[in-house]
Amino acid sequence: MKTKVLFSLLLLVTLAFGFTDTVTKEFDVSEGGTLTLESDLGSINVTTSGSDQVKIVLTRKIRNADDDETEDILNKLEMHFDQSGNSVNVDINYDRPRNGWGSKPQLNLHFEITVPKTYNVDLNTAGGSISVDDLKGSATTKTSGGSITLGRIQGPVKANTSGGSISLTSSVGDAVLKTSGGGLKIGNVEGTIDGHTSGGSITIEEARGSVDVSTSGGSIKVNEVAGDLSASTSGGSIKAYMSKQPKSDCKLTTSGGGIDVYLVKDVKVSVDASTSGGHVSTDFPITVQGKLQSSKLKGEINGGGPQLYLRTSGGSIDIYEK
Repeated sequence: MKTKVLFSLLLLVTLAFGFTDTVTKEFDVSEGGTLTLESDLGSINVTTSGSDQVKIVLTRKIRNADDDETEDILNKLEMHFDQSGNSVNVDINYDRPRNGWGSKPQLNLHFEITVPKTYNVDLNTAGGSISVDDLKGSATTKTSGGSITLGRIQGPVKANTSGGSISLTSSVGDAVLKTSGGGLKIGNVEGTIDGHTSGGSITIEEARGSVDVSTSGGSIKVNEVAGDLSASTSGGSIKAYMSKQPKSDCKLTTSGGGIDVYLVKDVKVSVDASTSGGHVSTDFPITVQGKLQSSKLKGEINGGGPQLYLRTSGGSIDIYEK
């Protein structure tokens, strides 16, 4: 009887801790190539080094599986690594069981990847977070189930997730960021910003190009924008600092908060501001068109220019001189 109990405990421990191993691949490359990774699941972490090498360490973990189930999972996991010139391609396919996970055998993957400092990455996973450290090159990232964290990217950025937040320290080039389930935190971007989320707030430190952002579930704050601005939210306030003369119309709209806009002294814009839930005020002398109303303002600042369209149904609108 004691033998049976001991055997049962050992089996439970084995199933709980499961199977773990690593697969390591190394490729000699030159700067300027591209790492392309497509995986049915797994988190991805990319760092850089001074060597001319792409190194991939894939950790495979299996839980709640006996030896036969573990062998079956490993047989269903197809891994392809190949090199074409200075570029490396990784393709991971897994025939996931249709009956879901629960207490069934679980496969988890994690990629630790090192690339040269000057390199491009194109990463796509259906089940995990993605992190890319400082990189001189383009960064394209997509996941269906996790957050995306990007460092200082000296190139254009594309980030798309259906289930997490997106953070970008900086980029040299345009940044396109989209998520359905988290906020956007954006640092300094030298190009344009195209950012959209259905479930979080948006903050931008500095944009030297135009900005087009929207959210259905949070506030928007743009600390510095040198180009045109379009910002829309259904669930929060908007605050924007515009450091240069816009070249085309700017539009800020919200249904759930106030709008604060800070403009440089010599800006030339035509204001069209209206609220159903507060007042409209401005620090600037303005040539008013029509009758003065506390909740509406339509007129010209410094002779007028591109339209500054401001709308809210849940707060006040204030235009300040920066």
